[in-house]
Amino acid sequence: MHTLLVTGPGGAGRTTTAAVTALAAARDGRRVLLLSGDPGDPMAALVGPAAGPPTDVAPGLRATPVPGGVQVARIDSGEDFRAELVALQDRGAAVLNMLGGRALGAEELTELPGAEQFALLRALRRAATAPGIDLVVVDMPALHQAVATLALPAQLRRYLARLLPAERQAARALRPVLAQLAGVPMPAQWLYEAAARWDEELAAVQAVIEADSTGVRLVAEPGPAADAALRTGRLGLALQRLRVADVVANRTLPNGSGTGSADPWLAGLAAQQEKCAAQWAAADLPVLPLPHLGRDPQGPDDLAALADAAAPAPAAPGRRPDWPVEDRIAEDGVLVWVVPLPRAEKRELDLIRRGDELLLTVGPYRRIVPLPSALRRCTVSGAALADGELRIRFTPDPGLWPRAH
Repeated sequence: MHTLLVTGPGGAGRTTTAAVTALAAARDGRRVLLLSGDPGDPMAALVGPAAGPPTDVAPGLRATPVPGGVQVARIDSGEDFRAELVALQDRGAAVLNMLGGRALGAEELTELPGAEQFALLRALRRAATAPGIDLVVVDMPALHQAVATLALPAQLRRYLARLLPAERQAARALRPVLAQLAGVPMPAQWLYEAAARWDEELAAVQAVIEADSTGVRLVAEPGPAADAALRTGRLGLALQRLRVADVVANRTLPNGSGTGSADPWLAGLAAQQEKCAAQWAAADLPVLPLPHLGRDPQGPDDLAALADAAAPAPAAPGRRPDWPVEDRIAEDGVLVWVVPLPRAEKRELDLIRRGDELLLTVGPYRRIVPLPSALRRCTVSGAALADGELRIRFTPDPGLWPRAH
């Protein structure tokens, strides 16, 4: 199974592109599941009425077949939030009673900010287990929020490991005895058990996001503003080692050279789109044009017309970008950690070594990454940015580096 995450700057047409991608892939003979979670369900107006009753495609995930051979699963973040919180209360009922708390009923619960992100991640994990599916197409939020959402599992797992480390679960053997004496599970035991469950679920989502079979399809209407947004968003994706499969140049005008239009304004806009798309292609990104219909797509007929002109999703997104360590000790006395950051600028970079971790900042994005084992015995001696690569130099620490005999 492959997973394609569709995102782009706000207003770029990512929901339409996700639906077109799914339909084109289904026409190509693949069994496609389309995940959508936008408020108001704009996907429903695009894909048309149900072609059959909804079914459970995976535990906790229902999908409805629509014309064209696509199954659509709508993510209801409010319902997901209520179900998860009620289940959490049920598991911690004994602790709540001991503390004098009263459980909240499902009808009292209103989703909190951020619930959409967690609901999408849970749906993504469930979709990855769906049998009989070749491709999962995910209508992601706008680009900046999508990057933050995809980074969330790894970030939360790191927080859990720091705040509730497994090696500090003291007196594990005594907790059942203490629980029997008190008559209820001990709060610490419940907390560590909950943390273990969260870590297991987050690890499963992280495995889907970071799999070689997962790629990102970016969507943008070619132009200077979109180019700036894509450059920044692509840096965030690169920092998470997520592969961009291609870019859909959405709403492209006919006669890209501008020579076929007598309207100078239209010709100028078409030329601007063509120039921007050429720049994306020059940055080693496959560019797929999706034509402008002269109106906003409003139903299955418009979707089918766009699918006629669209390439389906890549059959295999490809391997995740490598961050290799180059051994240049013989030549320069250093190891070099190479971090690909396409179109990054020096002014927006920052890095800090802290213990066995490196804090990397690129524009609005930050990631804390563990150092490869060899680099932990080194000191950072410099860094340089060239040709879309951050090259961090590490000098072996004589006190820690193995000596030749």
